[in-house]
Amino acid sequence: AGGGLTGAPRRMLPFETPSVFDQLPRYLLKIPRVVKDQKHKFDTDDLFRKLSREGEASSFSRFAPMRMPNAGSEFYLDVRYTGFRDRPREERQIRFQNGVREGHTDLAFVASGTNLQLVFSPCPPVLGYSQDYCDFTKERGKVHLRSAFIMNGVCVRWRGWIDLERLDGAGCLEFDEDRARIEDAILREQIEVYNQRVRQLEEIRTVHAANATAATVKREEEVRRREFDKEQQDNNNDEMILP
Repeated sequence: AGGGLTGAPRRMLPFETPSVFDQLPRYLLKIPRVVKDQKHKFDTDDLFRKLSREGEASSFSRFAPMRMPNAGSEFYLDVRYTGFRDRPREERQIRFQNGVREGHTDLAFVASGTNLQLVFSPCPPVLGYSQDYCDFTKERGKVHLRSAFIMNGVCVRWRGWIDLERLDGAGCLEFDEDRARIEDAILREQIEVYNQRVRQLEEIRTVHAANATAATVKREEEVRRREFDKEQQDNNNDEMILP
């Protein structure tokens, strides 16, 4: 991938978007949204390591890699707006700002070429309340963004900023512990529902098998009884025709 932006866009899964599986019949089970051990996958998966670790910071970056507050070893990496690349710069700037104010934008990590489609609240952050947001007032000439989503079965949070004139900036992926706990609880509930459904199906199968066995035995007994009755009748007929 190098420094290019040719990677296929990764469609993010917003937390509040209804799942299409909600409309399916009740006997079908939902596909889990997350993996069992999200933290382990975030720490060991190559893609997440590239997008969140110090060692992957671009060596040719115009921005000095900055350690994110309270984020351990996570660093800002070079990012770039990828929407409407065939349009003039002025039009792209307008379209970028309009999209951000509507709550969405397309960005890519320059070093790895990983594309992200971010969805967030079009409102500025509220003090003391953790949420997705876009903030045009924090720093002149820049917009600061934060977007939480599920990526490859892991709850993550993108945080960074974009220069409104150059349409590039810096950002990083963080592991979203709060969302991960919520999704883990949902996953455990889904697994329990699945196991309960399996038990119900096993019970139904056992009952059907028992009923089928009983019906087979009953049919066999009926056949033997008819054969015995026929044999008795034949014997009686033979006795009647004797001299």
